[in-house]
Amino acid sequence: MTILSAERRMSHGSRSPELIEAERIDPARTGVRRADGFDMALICLFLLGLYSNYTIQISTNVPFPSAPSGVAGLILLWRRRNQISAIALGGLVGVLLLFLISILCATNINYLSRRTNGLIQLSYSIVIGYALFLTVTQASRQQIARLFLGFAIVILIGCLLENYAGLRPISDAVRKVIYARGVYENDLRDMLYYQRVRPKFFASEPASVTFCYSVFTFVWLVVSRWRWKLVLYVILVGLGMFAMPGPTLLLMLLLTLPYMLFLASRKAGKLDAARLLLVALAAVFFLGAFVVLGKSLFPTRLEEVTSGNDPSFFYRVRGPALVGIDILDSYPIAGAGITGEPFIENRVVNLYVRSPAYSASWQVVKPATELLINYFWLHWIYFGLVWGVILATAVTAWLVVIGVPSPAFCWMVWAILGQASGAYVGPTCWAVLFLAGAAAVLHERPEPQSERRGVVEISVLRGVAGPRLSRPNAM
Repeated sequence: MTILSAERRMSHGSRSPELIEAERIDPARTGVRRADGFDMALICLFLLGLYSNYTIQISTNVPFPSAPSGVAGLILLWRRRNQISAIALGGLVGVLLLFLISILCATNINYLSRRTNGLIQLSYSIVIGYALFLTVTQASRQQIARLFLGFAIVILIGCLLENYAGLRPISDAVRKVIYARGVYENDLRDMLYYQRVRPKFFASEPASVTFCYSVFTFVWLVVSRWRWKLVLYVILVGLGMFAMPGPTLLLMLLLTLPYMLFLASRKAGKLDAARLLLVALAAVFFLGAFVVLGKSLFPTRLEEVTSGNDPSFFYRVRGPALVGIDILDSYPIAGAGITGEPFIENRVVNLYVRSPAYSASWQVVKPATELLINYFWLHWIYFGLVWGVILATAVTAWLVVIGVPSPAFCWMVWAILGQASGAYVGPTCWAVLFLAGAAAVLHERPEPQSERRGVVEISVLRGVAGPRLSRPNAM
């Protein structure tokens, strides 16, 4: 009777008191983690804030960027406060302290107040990004995979409805109410480049739609256990290009490179040489697909880029690279300082105007922050070579401390997506880094062991070998 009761309890997923206590003290011992409904709702709110980039202007010089993300992040931080170890907290404080020292080393102390304001925004973005990291890593792989895939599919369906089912007037009306400024309305440019108006789906601009779709779909790819996930990922890339055309989606193909090189090539938590060779060949294939699709799907846009007639590409990619190289040469110690665009504004304008890729017909963008829309290059522009390396090293060390298995994966993902986003001190920049880190943690997490232990206990009671559990194929 005792044996049958034990078997019945095990077959219904019950666990021994010892196992339950082990999970409570250290969930990593069993691999069993699961976020509750409130945590998942807060993650959703955080992602909505990234998608909408809804900003509340507290005062003339003090914005509250991505306000929904900020609210969700602060609540998540409070809920995760007991999970922050002393060494992780020390790492966070150390990183922020180094950012503070960097602005004191920057040239021209007259811009200290602006740099201080930028440091406050940067600290806010890092803290809420860390809170997001802590919460995502507490969830199961299945929960996070389904959540991010769900967000990506909602964006995809919403864009299709806007293009083909009459949702655009509703979306545009809502956008005019929500966003006080920064609403994209250059539909004529879309018609020139893509032969149709790109969907905005309640976002301030089409770039936000494609950027978030890329990020959410990629996180799903990394986290999912599904055997055929790479096939579905390629399908989602194609559907995305159909529903929301734009070169940002081509970055989804580039994102497969860090995934394959730094995560898919691992075996038992370590790099495997044979697997690395195999995934390197696949990475070369996706790189080739990136080039071919770029030429075939966006020929008009590509022609404008190569002929120097695309201001958007110049301000996002070519221009920031020119300025970054110049600042590394002119201010190698501490760069322009955090949010130091006004300090180098005249220098930037001169560099742009003298560039062969810059058209004299373009209107010089104001304010100075709109001249540089690339958070990868902004890192080097803000901090120069010396402090840029110091801060990157410090953040890398902190990522190791908080358990990220591959900081190189995080930085490569961060750099690729930086070509389509600016605002170094904003939540989006750091959310990308922390989401990449959280996805890497979940990818390397072992299978839950509680059920396997239950099978072993049943086997002992029966005196026979228990069945082997199959690996779950969760989306």
